[in-house]
Amino acid sequence: MALVDLSSPVDAKFWEPDPVVHQVLTPADGAKHMSAEMREHLGLEFDPNVLPDAEFLNNDTFTLTVHTGTHVDAPAHYGSKTTYGDGVPRTIDQMPLDWFCRPAFVLDLRDAGTQLVGADLLRRKLDDLNYVPRPLDIALLHTGAEQWLGTPEYFGKFTGLDGPAVELLLDLGIKVIGTDAFSLDAPFPYIIERYQATGDPGVLWPAHFLGRRREYCQIERLGNLEALPPSGFRLMCFPVKLTGAGAGWARAVADVP
Repeated sequence: MALVDLSSPVDAKFWEPDPVVHQVLTPADGAKHMSAEMREHLGLEFDPNVLPDAEFLNNDTFTLTVHTGTHVDAPAHYGSKTTYGDGVPRTIDQMPLDWFCRPAFVLDLRDAGTQLVGADLLRRKLDDLNYVPRPLDIALLHTGAEQWLGTPEYFGKFTGLDGPAVELLLDLGIKVIGTDAFSLDAPFPYIIERYQATGDPGVLWPAHFLGRRREYCQIERLGNLEALPPSGFRLMCFPVKLTGAGAGWARAVADVP
Protein backbone atom coordinates (compact mmCIF):
# COMPACT_ATOMS: atom_id res chain seq x y z
CA MET A 1 0.00 0.00 0.00
CA ALA A 2 1.18 3.53 -0.81
CA LEU A 3 -0.45 6.74 0.33
CA VAL A 4 -0.24 9.39 -2.39
CA ASP A 5 -0.84 13.03 -1.46
CA LEU A 6 -3.16 14.65 -4.02
CA SER A 7 -3.50 18.02 -2.27
CA SER A 8 -2.23 21.36 -3.48
CA PRO A 9 -0.79 23.58 -0.74
CA VAL A 10 -2.22 26.73 0.75
CA ASP A 11 0.70 29.12 0.28
CA ALA A 12 0.56 32.86 0.92
CA LYS A 13 3.29 33.31 -1.71
CA PHE A 14 1.01 31.97 -4.46
CA TRP A 15 -0.89 34.29 -6.74
CA GLU A 16 -4.60 34.06 -5.87
CA PRO A 17 -7.68 36.05 -6.96
CA ASP A 18 -8.37 36.41 -3.22
CA PRO A 19 -4.90 36.69 -1.67
CA VAL A 20 -3.97 34.48 1.27
CA VAL A 21 -2.70 36.28 4.38
CA HIS A 22 -0.46 34.28 6.72
CA GLN A 23 0.31 35.84 10.10
CA VAL A 24 2.82 34.05 12.34
CA LEU A 25 2.87 34.34 16.11
CA THR A 26 6.38 33.26 17.17
CA PRO A 27 6.96 31.24 20.36
CA ALA A 28 8.44 34.39 21.99
CA ASP A 29 5.40 36.43 21.00
CA GLY A 30 3.24 33.52 22.12
CA ALA A 31 4.68 33.83 25.63
CA LYS A 32 3.85 37.54 25.79
CA HIS A 33 0.39 36.91 24.33
CA MET A 34 -0.36 34.19 26.87
CA SER A 35 0.76 36.43 29.73
CA ALA A 36 -1.48 39.27 28.50
CA GLU A 37 -4.45 36.93 28.10
CA MET A 38 -3.99 35.55 31.63
CA ARG A 39 -3.98 39.09 32.99
CA GLU A 40 -7.00 40.28 30.98
CA HIS A 41 -9.30 37.29 31.34
CA LEU A 42 -8.26 35.67 34.64
CA GLY A 43 -6.66 38.53 36.55
CA LEU A 44 -3.47 36.51 36.98
CA GLU A 45 0.06 37.83 36.66
CA PHE A 46 2.57 35.61 34.89
CA ASP A 47 6.13 36.57 33.90
CA PRO A 48 6.82 35.01 30.46
CA ASN A 49 10.57 35.25 31.12
CA VAL A 50 10.40 32.28 33.48
CA LEU A 51 9.62 30.01 30.52
CA PRO A 52 12.50 28.13 28.83
CA ASP A 53 14.08 30.67 26.45
CA ALA A 54 11.15 32.96 27.35
CA GLU A 55 9.09 31.10 24.76
CA PHE A 56 5.64 29.55 24.92
CA LEU A 57 3.87 28.21 21.81
CA ASN A 58 3.66 29.51 18.28
CA ASN A 59 0.41 30.10 16.40
CA ASP A 60 -0.56 30.84 12.79
CA THR A 61 -3.51 32.80 11.47
CA PHE A 62 -4.53 32.30 7.85
CA THR A 63 -7.04 34.55 6.12
CA LEU A 64 -8.38 32.79 3.03
CA THR A 65 -11.54 31.62 1.30
CA VAL A 66 -12.89 28.08 1.57
CA HIS A 67 -12.09 27.70 -2.14
CA THR A 68 -8.35 28.19 -1.63
CA GLY A 69 -6.20 25.10 -2.02
CA THR A 70 -7.69 21.64 -2.41
CA HIS A 71 -11.31 21.80 -1.30
CA VAL A 72 -14.71 20.13 -1.67
CA ASP A 73 -17.66 22.12 -3.00
CA ALA A 74 -20.99 21.32 -1.33
CA PRO A 75 -24.37 21.64 -3.09
CA ALA A 76 -24.95 24.92 -1.23
CA HIS A 77 -22.13 26.44 -3.31
CA TYR A 78 -24.16 26.15 -6.52
CA GLY A 79 -27.16 28.23 -5.44
CA SER A 80 -29.67 28.87 -2.65
CA LYS A 81 -32.42 26.58 -3.99
CA THR A 82 -32.66 23.14 -5.59
CA THR A 83 -35.27 21.38 -7.69
CA TYR A 84 -34.62 18.11 -5.83
CA GLY A 85 -35.36 17.09 -2.26
CA ASP A 86 -36.85 19.76 -0.02
CA GLY A 87 -35.43 22.55 -2.17
CA VAL A 88 -32.64 23.47 0.27
CA PRO A 89 -29.08 22.49 -0.73
CA ARG A 90 -26.87 20.84 1.87
CA THR A 91 -23.82 22.61 3.28
CA ILE A 92 -20.42 20.98 3.61
CA ASP A 93 -20.95 19.87 7.22
CA GLN A 94 -24.11 18.01 6.20
CA MET A 95 -22.58 15.82 3.49
CA PRO A 96 -22.32 12.04 4.09
CA LEU A 97 -18.79 10.96 4.93
CA ASP A 98 -19.01 7.81 2.83
CA TRP A 99 -19.05 9.93 -0.33
CA PHE A 100 -15.45 10.89 0.39
CA CYS A 101 -13.77 7.53 0.94
CA ARG A 102 -14.39 5.54 -2.21
CA PRO A 103 -12.79 3.73 -5.14
CA ALA A 104 -11.72 6.26 -7.76
CA PHE A 105 -10.56 6.45 -11.36
CA VAL A 106 -8.71 9.01 -13.48
CA LEU A 107 -9.74 10.39 -16.86
CA ASP A 108 -6.75 11.94 -18.63
CA LEU A 109 -7.87 15.12 -20.42
CA ARG A 110 -4.41 16.55 -21.04
CA ASP A 111 -4.76 15.87 -24.76
CA ALA A 112 -8.29 17.30 -25.05
CA GLY A 113 -7.10 20.30 -27.04
CA THR A 114 -9.96 22.42 -25.77
CA GLN A 115 -10.96 24.31 -22.66
CA LEU A 116 -14.42 22.71 -22.64
CA VAL A 117 -14.97 18.95 -22.84
CA GLY A 118 -18.34 17.53 -23.85
CA ALA A 119 -20.02 14.20 -23.27
CA ASP A 120 -18.75 12.59 -26.50
CA LEU A 121 -15.07 13.02 -25.62
CA LEU A 122 -15.67 12.04 -22.01
CA ARG A 123 -17.48 8.89 -23.17
CA ARG A 124 -14.48 7.94 -25.30
CA LYS A 125 -12.20 8.44 -22.31
CA LEU A 126 -14.44 6.17 -20.25
CA ASP A 127 -14.41 3.54 -22.99
CA ASP A 128 -10.59 3.62 -23.03
CA LEU A 129 -10.37 3.28 -19.26
CA ASN A 130 -10.72 -0.52 -19.11
CA TYR A 131 -12.75 -0.07 -15.94
CA VAL A 132 -16.50 0.05 -15.38
CA PRO A 133 -17.37 2.83 -12.88
CA ARG A 134 -19.70 1.85 -10.08
CA PRO A 135 -22.17 3.99 -8.14
CA LEU A 136 -20.44 6.30 -5.63
CA ASP A 137 -17.04 5.90 -7.30
CA ILE A 138 -15.08 9.17 -7.41
CA ALA A 139 -14.14 10.49 -10.86
CA LEU A 140 -10.92 12.48 -11.19
CA LEU A 141 -10.04 14.68 -14.17
CA HIS A 142 -6.36 15.09 -15.00
CA THR A 143 -6.11 18.29 -17.05
CA GLY A 144 -2.46 19.17 -16.41
CA ALA A 145 -3.41 22.48 -14.81
CA GLU A 146 -1.14 21.87 -11.82
CA GLN A 147 1.87 23.03 -13.85
CA TRP A 148 0.54 26.59 -13.46
CA LEU A 149 -0.09 26.37 -9.70
CA GLY A 150 0.77 29.59 -7.88
CA THR A 151 0.62 31.77 -11.00
CA PRO A 152 -2.14 33.79 -12.73
CA GLU A 153 -2.13 31.22 -15.57
CA TYR A 154 -3.55 28.62 -13.18
CA PHE A 155 -6.88 30.43 -13.30
CA GLY A 156 -7.15 30.61 -17.08
CA LYS A 157 -5.33 27.61 -18.58
CA PHE A 158 -7.29 24.44 -17.92
CA THR A 159 -10.01 22.18 -19.23
CA GLY A 160 -13.52 22.01 -17.77
CA LEU A 161 -16.70 20.02 -18.40
CA ASP A 162 -19.93 21.12 -20.00
CA GLY A 163 -23.34 20.17 -18.59
CA PRO A 164 -23.88 16.95 -20.60
CA ALA A 165 -20.42 15.71 -19.64
CA VAL A 166 -21.24 16.15 -15.95
CA GLU A 167 -24.63 14.48 -16.51
CA LEU A 168 -22.83 11.50 -18.04
CA LEU A 169 -20.83 10.97 -14.85
CA LEU A 170 -23.81 11.52 -12.56
CA ASP A 171 -25.84 9.01 -14.57
CA LEU A 172 -23.23 6.41 -13.58
CA GLY A 173 -24.10 7.01 -9.93
CA ILE A 174 -21.07 9.20 -9.25
CA LYS A 175 -21.55 11.77 -6.50
CA VAL A 176 -18.08 13.32 -6.34
CA ILE A 177 -16.09 14.65 -9.31
CA GLY A 178 -12.56 15.95 -8.80
CA THR A 179 -10.21 18.01 -10.95
CA ASP A 180 -6.65 19.29 -10.75
CA ALA A 181 -7.89 22.60 -12.17
CA PHE A 182 -9.19 25.76 -10.54
CA SER A 183 -12.76 24.86 -11.53
CA LEU A 184 -14.80 21.99 -12.90
CA ASP A 185 -16.23 24.49 -15.37
CA ALA A 186 -14.17 26.04 -18.16
CA PRO A 187 -12.06 29.12 -17.29
CA PHE A 188 -13.96 32.31 -16.55
CA PRO A 189 -12.71 34.21 -19.66
CA TYR A 190 -13.75 31.33 -21.92
CA ILE A 191 -17.25 31.24 -20.40
CA ILE A 192 -17.77 35.01 -20.62
CA GLU A 193 -16.54 35.15 -24.22
CA ARG A 194 -18.90 32.34 -25.23
CA TYR A 195 -21.82 34.10 -23.60
CA GLN A 196 -20.98 37.39 -25.29
CA ALA A 197 -20.75 35.60 -28.64
CA THR A 198 -23.95 33.57 -28.29
CA GLY A 199 -26.16 35.35 -25.77
CA ASP A 200 -27.01 31.89 -24.44
CA PRO A 201 -27.22 31.79 -20.62
CA GLY A 202 -26.82 28.01 -20.81
CA VAL A 203 -23.08 28.44 -21.38
CA LEU A 204 -22.66 30.16 -18.00
CA TRP A 205 -21.02 27.76 -15.52
CA PRO A 206 -23.08 24.72 -16.57
CA ALA A 207 -21.13 22.23 -14.43
CA HIS A 208 -21.80 24.20 -11.25
CA PHE A 209 -25.38 25.20 -12.01
CA LEU A 210 -26.27 21.58 -12.79
CA GLY A 211 -25.86 21.07 -9.04
CA ARG A 212 -29.09 23.01 -8.52
CA ARG A 213 -31.10 20.09 -9.91
CA ARG A 214 -28.82 17.11 -9.18
CA GLU A 215 -26.97 16.72 -5.90
CA TYR A 216 -23.24 16.15 -6.19
CA CYS A 217 -19.91 17.52 -4.93
CA GLN A 218 -16.79 18.71 -6.68
CA ILE A 219 -13.18 18.46 -5.51
CA GLU A 220 -11.22 21.29 -7.03
CA ARG A 221 -7.49 22.12 -7.13
CA LEU A 222 -6.16 18.60 -6.69
CA GLY A 223 -2.51 17.83 -7.40
CA ASN A 224 -0.11 15.02 -8.25
CA LEU A 225 -2.65 13.10 -10.34
CA GLU A 226 0.14 11.86 -12.60
CA ALA A 227 1.23 9.61 -9.72
CA LEU A 228 -1.99 7.60 -9.91
CA PRO A 229 -2.93 4.57 -12.00
CA PRO A 230 -6.09 4.93 -14.12
CA SER A 231 -8.10 2.89 -11.61
CA GLY A 232 -7.76 0.36 -8.80
CA PHE A 233 -7.19 2.76 -5.91
CA ARG A 234 -9.23 4.38 -3.14
CA LEU A 235 -9.51 8.13 -2.57
CA MET A 236 -9.97 9.78 0.82
CA CYS A 237 -10.93 13.45 0.70
CA PHE A 238 -12.86 14.35 3.84
CA PRO A 239 -13.81 18.05 3.93
CA VAL A 240 -13.27 20.13 7.05
CA LYS A 241 -16.52 20.42 9.01
CA LEU A 242 -17.27 24.13 8.55
CA THR A 243 -20.82 24.69 9.80
CA GLY A 244 -23.07 26.27 7.21
CA ALA A 245 -20.32 26.64 4.59
CA GLY A 246 -20.60 25.96 0.87
CA ALA A 247 -17.17 24.31 0.77
CA GLY A 248 -14.47 22.91 3.00
CA TRP A 249 -10.76 22.40 2.66
CA ALA A 250 -9.64 18.78 2.27
CA ARG A 251 -6.42 16.78 2.45
CA ALA A 252 -6.95 14.43 -0.47
CA VAL A 253 -4.98 11.17 -0.28
CA ALA A 254 -5.06 8.11 -2.53
CA ASP A 255 -4.53 4.60 -1.16
CA VAL A 256 -2.79 2.83 -4.03
CA PRO A 257 -2.13 -0.93 -3.73
